[in-house]
Amino acid sequence: MPQHFRLDRLSRFLYLCLMAACAKPAATIAPGAMPSMSAEEAGRWADGTAPTGHQVTRFRWLFNNGEASVGGLGSARVAGPDSMRFDIAGPWGIGGAAAMVIGDRAQWVQPPDVIAQLIPSYPLMWAMFGVMRPPPPGARVRGTQQGGRTALEWVQGADTVRYAWLASGPGTVQAQWQRAGITMGLVETRLDADGAPVSARLTVPSVPARLDLTIVADSSAPPFPPSVWAPPAP
Repeated sequence: MPQHFRLDRLSRFLYLCLMAACAKPAATIAPGAMPSMSAEEAGRWADGTAPTGHQVTRFRWLFNNGEASVGGLGSARVAGPDSMRFDIAGPWGIGGAAAMVIGDRAQWVQPPDVIAQLIPSYPLMWAMFGVMRPPPPGARVRGTQQGGRTALEWVQGADTVRYAWLASGPGTVQAQWQRAGITMGLVETRLDADGAPVSARLTVPSVPARLDLTIVADSSAPPFPPSVWAPPAP
């Protein structure tokens, strides 16, 4: 039986796992030869996965490194095209964490830095819900589309983000984040015939460590009240 431990210990443990990810590179998820393209065109491709309206996704989550595991329940409330309120709780509701994210930047996180420790980058976080993020301004972009498959890559500084999207259902969204050529995280998300996420796995290759999401409910919602976007009261 895997050993279970508190969520506050999980944050410290995952931080060590992410640091260990610097050990070796991993294979790319996108074709090696892709033509250059504009960020505007890549953004239009990414828009094909962007959420619209208001959505509530509830999920089970489980972290496992083969020696220890911890899990619980969570929810993502999304307002298209790029706003998310993300909440998780550990076993028996212990050790909750929450964040409000717009695009690739958190507006607030409680406890501080927990999302960065649990999920190493916001593009990977969005990919776990089947969403490809557009490249940031100034990034170098390549991509290709053929046979119902989309592949995108953008490079900015030491960071490279790659996506592979199979749109026909049931489809998949894959994402890969590399820093200085070393893979820091990989995501594979399975989609149903309507393009909604069914399950997702984030892998830190060198540990190996895994964070799994299993979607248990996914439904449209009326516009959220302002209180949804406010941080929890201390």
